[in-house]
Amino acid sequence: MLELFGKDILQVLLAGILVGAGVPAVFAFGMRALAYADGEGPDGAHHRLGKPAAAVCFALVVAIIALGITIIVASGLGYHVSVERGYPTILR
Repeated sequence: MLELFGKDILQVLLAGILVGAGVPAVFAFGMRALAYADGEGPDGAHHRLGKPAAAVCFALVVAIIALGITIIVASGLGYHVSVERGYPTILR
């Protein structure tokens, strides 16, 4: 019993750290990349990789938020979200 509790609490802790610190860190990296895109290089040209990197970061943040909302709404309606197939699926 205590072994299962320890395993479950570790999973909750890791998820909390990942979502609680990981998502804001990805957002901050996106903001930094966006600021990098507006800067100029030594020859006066703008940095090209900043905006695509920022777009990827922001898309990842939006996808994680959408997945979180989906899990909350699905559980409220009596469903659950499964990722057994590699992508989120809402099941009864």
